[in-house]
Amino acid sequence: MPELDAGVIRALPKVLLHDHLDGGVRPQTVAELAAESGYADLPVDDSADLAGWFRAAADSGSLDRYLETFQHTVGVLQSPEALFRVASECAEDLASDGVVYAEVRFAPELHTAAGLPLTEVVEAVQAGFREGERRAVAAGHSIRIGTLLTAMRTAAMSRQIAELTVEFRDRGVVGFDIAGREAGYPPTRHLDAFEYLRRENAHFTIHAGEAFGLPSIWEAIQWCGADRLGHGVRIVDDIEQRPDGTYHLGPLAAYVRDRRIPLELCPTSNVMTGAAASIADHPIGLLADLRFRVTINTDNRLMSGTTMTREMTEVCHAFGWGPRELRWLTVNAMKSAFIPFDERLALIDDVIKPAYAAVGA
Repeated sequence: MPELDAGVIRALPKVLLHDHLDGGVRPQTVAELAAESGYADLPVDDSADLAGWFRAAADSGSLDRYLETFQHTVGVLQSPEALFRVASECAEDLASDGVVYAEVRFAPELHTAAGLPLTEVVEAVQAGFREGERRAVAAGHSIRIGTLLTAMRTAAMSRQIAELTVEFRDRGVVGFDIAGREAGYPPTRHLDAFEYLRRENAHFTIHAGEAFGLPSIWEAIQWCGADRLGHGVRIVDDIEQRPDGTYHLGPLAAYVRDRRIPLELCPTSNVMTGAAASIADHPIGLLADLRFRVTINTDNRLMSGTTMTREMTEVCHAFGWGPRELRWLTVNAMKSAFIPFDERLALIDDVIKPAYAAVGA
């Protein structure tokens, strides 16, 4: 079996469920779009320096500080041309990293400052993803991008974004999400949107259990009916280690595991926002051992300076994982995707399993 280094991992098929479009922009693209649009608030102009600034500013141990960095990427994404470019580059970058299926999320309401209608925002991003998929194929890679439309939990447009999700669900949009500052903004503030989505048989995930604890997770599941948990890392607060080394799951943790509710875990991002002290201390190891429906994700590739290859390499080094565990994480993610069952199964059986079998999984 070949050594499981970053090169081997990069070649393996990956599935990504939690990735923000405005958190994965190429630094050079940010600089170029700022120059083209007249955006004058970048902290530095050089693309290399800009990449370092984003990572340093985000690596503060605070979710609120982490989120402040997005004012610059959002600031340069206020035109159809900019959104198209960034979406197409996103698809190319993920494909070159071995991602075969990704659900990329963005908040349409953040891209209307220049008067762009919400529908045109979504159309520009969808067109960009399709172009990026075509370019990836031309470069020898295959990727499928599904879009999640995000509403900001600190705002009041969630019902409108939910309706936009349903409107575009046959045009590449596969689900809905809410994101933003957790503390003080519980998911139940957007209950109307979630009830609408359930009536329309639409899928949705909720950022919960990242900076805030069990109450956020409980509301997301029991009040709002989330299909998946965005992060959900704080579910470990409901898991107790007994003196004999075994673990007792509290009622919420047991429910999440029993119902196979997927956890969209983002190790590097969680370390940067203070949800974990290090990759080695990240609860993904324990949650995997206890057989929760664990998935591994990038969250924000620009701010965290990461890729799926890097995330997988880091957890392999931290927990002694190999192809078997990476295949399990990848199949977990594909099972949890918001596309039809037969399409998920085809990717698992025809793409993922054969590739991992070839490296001894």
